[in-house]
Amino acid sequence: MALLSIIIPVYNEVETLEDVVDAVRASGIDDVQLVVVDDFSSDGTRDLLHGPLRGSIDVVSLHEENRGKGAALRSGIAAATGEYVVFQDADLEYDPRELGGMLEALRRGEADVVFGSRFLHPKIKEISPFWHRTVNGLLTRVSNFFTGLRLTDMETCYKMFPRELLKRIELTEDRFGVEPEITAKAAALGARFLEVPISYNRRTFDQGKKIGAKDGFRALYVIAKYAFVSG
Repeated sequence: MALLSIIIPVYNEVETLEDVVDAVRASGIDDVQLVVVDDFSSDGTRDLLHGPLRGSIDVVSLHEENRGKGAALRSGIAAATGEYVVFQDADLEYDPRELGGMLEALRRGEADVVFGSRFLHPKIKEISPFWHRTVNGLLTRVSNFFTGLRLTDMETCYKMFPRELLKRIELTEDRFGVEPEITAKAAALGARFLEVPISYNRRTFDQGKKIGAKDGFRALYVIAKYAFVSG
C-alpha cells in the first residue's frame, strides 16, 4: 500500500499534463501512487497517457464519455490504494511541492481532513481578481453556514483525506458540485478540518479553465441539498 494516492482528473489537458505529472513525481513525497482518470479527452491527452507518460503513472482509468470532475474523482477513489488520498488538478494552478506539508499535518494527527487554502496565501489579492475572490468567498461562507466549519476556501482542489475516511463518503455529484458535497459529507461525519496556506497560479478561461457560472449556481444548489445530511 502506498503512503499517498494522488488522483488527477483530466479533460483535454494535453498542454499541461506532462508537466503536472513531472511536478508530482518531483514533489519530494516518497511512496506515491499516481492515479490519472481521463474524462474522455479529445485533444491528444490519451495519446500522452498511452505513450510518453505510460511509465510515469501507476493507474490510468479511461471514461468512455465525458462525465465531469466528480465522476472522475469517484473513479480515482475506487482505484486508490494509498493510506491517504489527495486530489490534484491537471493544469498548473497548484504546486505539488506543497502536498508534503498537508500530508505531515494529517500524519501528526492535527486534523482528519486537510484543505489547501488559496485565500490564506498573503499574495492572493495579487493573484486572484476581485470577482474570483468574491464568488469563492460567497460559496465558502454559505457552505460554512450549513456545515458549521470556518473554512476560507471550500472550493479548493487540494483536499486530502485518510483513505479509510474517504471510503465512508458516498459521492454522487458528477461535476464541480463534488467540492461542496464532499465538504458537507465529511463535516457530517464529525471530521476535524485544518486549512494550510497554498500558492495559486490562476489560469484564465482563454488558457483552458473549465469551471463557469453555471457551476457556481450548481454549487449553491448542492450546498442546500446536503445542508442537513447526517453522518
